[in-house]
Amino acid sequence: MAGHSAWANIQHRKNRQDAKRGKLFTRLIKEITVAAKLGGGDPDANPRLRLAMDKASEANMPKDTVQRAVQRGAGGLDGANYEEIRYEGYGIGGAAVIVDCMTDNRIRTVAEVRHAFSKYGGNLGTDGSVAFMFDHCGQLLFAPGTSEDRVMEAAIEAGADDVTTDEEGGVEVICSPGDFPAVKQALEKAGLKAAVAEVTMRPQSQTPLAGDDAQRMQKLLDVLENLDDVQQVYTNAQFDETA
Repeated sequence: MAGHSAWANIQHRKNRQDAKRGKLFTRLIKEITVAAKLGGGDPDANPRLRLAMDKASEANMPKDTVQRAVQRGAGGLDGANYEEIRYEGYGIGGAAVIVDCMTDNRIRTVAEVRHAFSKYGGNLGTDGSVAFMFDHCGQLLFAPGTSEDRVMEAAIEAGADDVTTDEEGGVEVICSPGDFPAVKQALEKAGLKAAVAEVTMRPQSQTPLAGDDAQRMQKLLDVLENLDDVQQVYTNAQFDETA
């Protein structure tokens, strides 16, 4: 549909997130801490930690803050004991929503997530109720005007699964989560810097929303993203560019 593309939809989400940068450091610290706890404090041997540290660097987080989070996760410092929890549900128009959280109080977190869904027109579902509509994958998105041939040559050689160009000219690279670090590094070595590079839950299909429905859905997503325990919110909602 006109105006609907991977580039437009991801930019819409990214712009909303950039407006909430006050919470970014807190979320990154949690992610670094948990990544170090699960996989150790060596980023060369822990791809999840390497990705979290790269994001912290891009966000200009002080290096000593990063190192304290790594040490805390690896057992070098005392701190909160976070656990990861995923909630699934439906928003406006049946759009699917996944909410990934890190929390030291599961009872508090589920109460806040359930309240947000019910108050703003959604429904909290059961485990697995919408996750099957998404693919866990690495995703790199390049701005319109980027050479698809250059991206494809570097990405496929590094192990990417697919390279596509949408109607706005944005080039999207998809790979397995395990191949993401190698694919990202290969593209950067080729002089290709992605506007968005992340391991994500990518919707297999979109639920278009416009007008009042789009505004109500955005309100639900905003409320969920603003919860202290929420790390990431994924949706298959596709917003009209005028929304």
